[in-house]
Amino acid sequence: MTTRHSASRDATADRDEWDRHWALYGEPAEGNPANTYRHRLVMRLLGQPGAGDTVLDIGSGQGELALLLQRRFPDATVRGIEYSAHGVERSRAAASAGGLPLEFTQRDLLVAAPVDPAVRGRATHAVCSEVLEHVDDPTLLLRHAAEYLAPGCRLVVTVPGGPRSAFDRHIGHRRHFDPKSLRAVLEGAGFTVEYVARAGFPFFNLYRLAVIARGRRLISDLQRHPDRAAGGTQGAVLALFDRAFRLNLPSSPLGWQMVAVGRVTGPGSPP
Repeated sequence: MTTRHSASRDATADRDEWDRHWALYGEPAEGNPANTYRHRLVMRLLGQPGAGDTVLDIGSGQGELALLLQRRFPDATVRGIEYSAHGVERSRAAASAGGLPLEFTQRDLLVAAPVDPAVRGRATHAVCSEVLEHVDDPTLLLRHAAEYLAPGCRLVVTVPGGPRSAFDRHIGHRRHFDPKSLRAVLEGAGFTVEYVARAGFPFFNLYRLAVIARGRRLISDLQRHPDRAAGGTQGAVLALFDRAFRLNLPSSPLGWQMVAVGRVTGPGSPP
C-alpha cells in the first residue's frame, strides 16, 4: 500500500488508497486482540467523561473505538474525525445499526481548514489511537486536532513501538515511536505531557514477533481470505493472545506498545 499523505501524491489519490485499506482490512481489524488491548489502555487512562462532556476520537477509522466509547460513557457526546470517506461510511453505518448517537466528520487533519464553531474547542476528552505512525508530520496533525479541544482536555495517545513488520510497512507505517520521540511530538503540538510509557511486555511483544515472523505472508493471507482472520486455528490463537494481553505489565522498558497522556493547558487550544 502506498504511503498515506505522501508529498508526492495528491489528496484524492491518498484518500483512495486509505479507502482501499478499510475495504481490504476493515473486517480483519474488527476483534483483533491487539486493538482490544489498546482499547483497554485507552479506557484506563481516559478518565470518566459524563453528561456535558465530549469525547473526540482523532483518526476514528471505521468507528470501532468510538462506538466502544459511546457504550462505555452513554451520557457523553462522542465524535470522530477521519480522513477516509469509506471509514466514515462504515462508522456511520455501525452507529446507526447500534442505535448510537455518534457524529463522524471526514477531514484531512494535515491540511488547515475552518472548524465549525459548534465543535471548536468543545472536546473535554480525546483519543488518538494508532494514527500518528501513518503520517509524515504527526505534530501538525495534533496541532490541527487541538482546535477541537477545550482547555484542560485530556488526550490519550497510543502508537506502536518496536520494529516495523512487513505488514506495518504495507499499511503505511512511516515510523514507530519510543518515549522520547512520542513526547517530542506531543510537546511540539503544544500539549503538556503527563505520562509516557512502554506497555505490552511480555505478551504483546510475543504477538508482534509472530506478526514479524509471518512477513509478507500475512498480507497475502488477509487479501485472499479476510473472513478467516477470526476463525479456525487462527481464531483460537488470537483468543489466546487476547487473554494473555490482560497479564501484560502496564509499564516496562521492554514494551512495544507506546501510550501517552497529554493535556491542553492555558486559556485556549495549543498553538
